[in-house]
Amino acid sequence: MFFPIGDDNIKGKSKPIFTYLLIIINCYIFWQQLQLSPQQMQNFFYNYGAIPNLIWKGENLNTLVSSMFLHGGWMHLIGNMIFLWIFADNIEVTIGSFRFLLFYLAGGIVAALVHCYVLKGSSIPCIGASGAISATLGAYLVMFPSSKIRVLFIFFSFRVSAFVFLGFYIVQQVMAGYEALELKAAESSGVGYWAHIGGFAYGFVQGLIFRGKYKRQAAW
Repeated sequence: MFFPIGDDNIKGKSKPIFTYLLIIINCYIFWQQLQLSPQQMQNFFYNYGAIPNLIWKGENLNTLVSSMFLHGGWMHLIGNMIFLWIFADNIEVTIGSFRFLLFYLAGGIVAALVHCYVLKGSSIPCIGASGAISATLGAYLVMFPSSKIRVLFIFFSFRVSAFVFLGFYIVQQVMAGYEALELKAAESSGVGYWAHIGGFAYGFVQGLIFRGKYKRQAAW
């Protein structure tokens, strides 16, 4: 498996404070989750995760936001936070912190809505920041396509362009998403492929807008 460990950072007028803050908040909430018993944890996910069949009844709409701050385990959290750390800062320092925060939250909401639409009959809660982070990846692809991503493969590291790395990512997600649907496994796979796809598509479109508006900062 290829895993990103860094990228070409750009210099902005300000620090990516919301990137750091989002990481801190996600880690803090996960630490609080660890204080719960297994039954309490399950109830917590059902109370604050986005449950498709409830969302499409117009119920518990607040969970479209709360769900993106919950994680199901250490690897779920760590993987998401590494992606957020690597890819979000360039976007934040380019478009501005408050605009980035709104973009991130909107991306997470769109991702959750796409997931809930595809699995509208499901009663399994959708949790995790990966939909919002996937929106960040979509924007990164069009804003910084030639940026070099440092990738770890087993014990070796090398650099590839963001276009190659993120292009591979979304192709993999689309293939896995359709395969899961064909096998009727989209609900039971444990991976929100359609949240990733929806978030990425939203981020890609927003990235095109950002690239046009902030062309000088985003040009490489």
